[in-house]
Amino acid sequence: MTRLNSLARRGGPATLALLAAGAAQAHPGHDTLSLVDGLTHPFAGFDHLLAMVAVGLWSAAALPAGRRLAGPAVFLAMLLLGAALPQLGLQLPGLEAGVALTVTALGVLMIAARSQALRLPVPAGLALVGVAALLHGMAHGADLSAGQSFAGYAVGFMAASALLHGAGLAMGGWLEAGRAWAWRATAGLVGFSGLALLAGRL
Repeated sequence: MTRLNSLARRGGPATLALLAAGAAQAHPGHDTLSLVDGLTHPFAGFDHLLAMVAVGLWSAAALPAGRRLAGPAVFLAMLLLGAALPQLGLQLPGLEAGVALTVTALGVLMIAARSQALRLPVPAGLALVGVAALLHGMAHGADLSAGQSFAGYAVGFMAASALLHGAGLAMGGWLEAGRAWAWRATAGLVGFSGLALLAGRL
């Protein structure tokens, strides 16, 4: 039963994604093209893809077994809020550089999760995840083309993000099983990739 519960927790974001996509397709008000654009958007940007997976990885390492969906849940909520802000006319200068910086921050958060000396309290870690999600959401919202359905687009990128969180949770569980070197290598890759993206945007 414990193993079954663990699988259910890890599969939660993926299940959410499938349900959300199905709901969007069944709702007559959603534009299909907007939905497809939303689904592909997190996969098209390396920064977005790394961030979503990193949140799942961090959650698997830093959060108690029964609360590991809290990381993805906070990210998805703030992601949606951030995506709505450009629709209200709010834009931030240097947003793309900020998004790249969040990737490095999430890599550092992953390293800290496996260090007793560096580990942040869970609320602080979730707050950092929320800030990262807000910036990524604003970048998603800023990329919405004129005439596209925000609802369809939002359901698409939320579903894709949930799938990536689920992949991170599953990968995190595998890395947690005594593979400290692989964890450090993965966290380092995420962090340095963020720095490389940041250097290209300055």
